[in-house]
Amino acid sequence: MTLTFCASLLAGILVIGTPAEASMAGVAALVRKTGNYLKSKEFRDYITSTHFWGPVANWGLPLAAFKDMKGPPDIISGRMTTALIFYSMAFMRFAYRVQPRNYLLMACHFTNVLAQSIQAKRYVMYHYGGEAKAKANNPLAK
Repeated sequence: MTLTFCASLLAGILVIGTPAEASMAGVAALVRKTGNYLKSKEFRDYITSTHFWGPVANWGLPLAAFKDMKGPPDIISGRMTTALIFYSMAFMRFAYRVQPRNYLLMACHFTNVLAQSIQAKRYVMYHYGGEAKAKANNPLAK
């Protein structure tokens, strides 16, 4: 919960009385504040900046990794997966260190590190866990 929402909720309890009515007043205040922010010049400037569109474009990496999890593990490139893990770790640090901090970019690369780590585990289990050998010995088995 945000501090603003908690303050609105507390103020609603003091003025209105019941917790249900107070929470509705808090939600209404939060919706009103969000609407005002969406209409502000600050929000328009953010939406038209590279601080927003860079991370939006980068979300293709983790989304592709999650899509590839449905594919067979024999097509995973171990080198590329490792490179993408280190790439995303470096850009997670960059997104945190840059001013103002770019939390959207950091979340994107954190998600990519998770997705690529899952792919790396699938790669290791397939190539070093015996699945590839079993498939080579019995090519008709799925």
